[in-house]
Amino acid sequence: MSVKVLIPTPLQKFTQDQPTLECSANSIAELIEAMEQNCPGIKARLCDEEGKPRRFLNLYVNDEDIRFLEGTQTTLKDGDQVSIVPAVAGG
Repeated sequence: MSVKVLIPTPLQKFTQDQPTLECSANSIAELIEAMEQNCPGIKARLCDEEGKPRRFLNLYVNDEDIRFLEGTQTTLKDGDQVSIVPAVAGG
């Protein structure tokens, strides 16, 4: 099963400057582990010490925020697209 992951520019240094990755995973948690296997060091940028997504990152599965789905246990299907979007603040 293949899932497409959109990588924001600040994290592309972990993906050899690739803006997208193709990974196999059944959930967001598995996806993060698969990304860490292929791109060592990226998990520490995505997750806090408890393994939860960092507050300043938003993760979307097919345009749905995982916070309103099942969090890291959100199920993934073949062909899904996961977007990693850094939070934007300012004023």
